[in-house]
Amino acid sequence: MVKGEKKSRVNDIVTREYTVNLHKRLLGKQFKKRAPRAVSEVVKFAQKAMGTADVRIDQRLNKHLWSRGVKNVPVRVRVRLARKRNDDEDAKEKLYTMCTLVDVDTFKGVGTQVIQE
Repeated sequence: MVKGEKKSRVNDIVTREYTVNLHKRLLGKQFKKRAPRAVSEVVKFAQKAMGTADVRIDQRLNKHLWSRGVKNVPVRVRVRLARKRNDDEDAKEKLYTMCTLVDVDTFKGVGTQVIQE
């Protein structure tokens, strides 16, 4: 690849699993803003990891982040990020990222995993 040339992500339809540490992202935040901030931090993480501006949060993931109330957000959350094609004709972005919750017993020893579909 030539310097300065950007690689297109249109053909890169990929799914990966990540562990997002919400504790370090919410440290020192007001209690009443922790759960909304956790949702936006997951969106920001997905944008950086997958390179898409359009990020959609699954309902189960949203309910999990809010499950212990507004101020007691889970310390870590395991998410599956799937970069997909946007079938809408009038969409600005060609790709979007879907964030879904992955249930795990422990976060020990699980790194980033690429999921083959």
